[in-house]
Amino acid sequence: MAVLVTRPGEQGKALCRQLTDAGILALHHPVISIQPGDQLTTLASCIEQCDYIIAVSQHAVTFSHQVLQHHHQLWPDRVIYLAVGQKTAHVLSKVTQQKVHYPEIGDSEHLLMLDALTNVMGKEIVILRGNGGRELIFDTLIARGAKVEYVEAYKRENIAFRSELLVPIWQDKRITQLVITSSGQLEYFVSQFSEPELLWLYNLTLYVPSERIVQEALTLGFNKVFNTNSASNNDLLAALQSTATGQ
Repeated sequence: MAVLVTRPGEQGKALCRQLTDAGILALHHPVISIQPGDQLTTLASCIEQCDYIIAVSQHAVTFSHQVLQHHHQLWPDRVIYLAVGQKTAHVLSKVTQQKVHYPEIGDSEHLLMLDALTNVMGKEIVILRGNGGRELIFDTLIARGAKVEYVEAYKRENIAFRSELLVPIWQDKRITQLVITSSGQLEYFVSQFSEPELLWLYNLTLYVPSERIVQEALTLGFNKVFNTNSASNNDLLAALQSTATGQ
């Protein structure tokens, strides 16, 4: 069994190290790079008067914190903090020194079920995100009567690659498992393959962090998609280990 990991940056490298330590061959091929967002200059003023701050990923927290540190500004202590996943919540709690609410299943749908977001009429909410995504959170909170604003804390940039050169290498390495952790990565990755290459790609076992992405993958043509219900490396590792051991 061999795994192709498309998760970008240090998180992707760390997952590959964990898989290797577990005796599973892993290749790292990030399909996006993560850069500071274009709206970080507005962050300080946005969070001054808001009632809620929602972070959609660790990248959103990390880049936001760097900007606040640069301007010698602290995270506010009178707001309610939320995060889409447990790992993001841990990182946000560490930098803010505040309690952070998060759902057991790390996706937008379960975040919106939290008690902290049931009564937000008239509340001002800031969502720290990348360049696009998480519209469900925005639209639902607007429908509940909140005033919602995005801050683009980071941006994803696609990394070009030549599938005709890489697919033979991946086949030679006997890649049978694929990890993709976002809808945007999935869409871009698939778009780079020719029709004959897609026949090979769609027969890989795909691991994704939410049911929404499962459905997108099945619609694209993947035959075997596993929902890990989390984008944390530990949960991805556990799912892949279960496959490796046949449990």
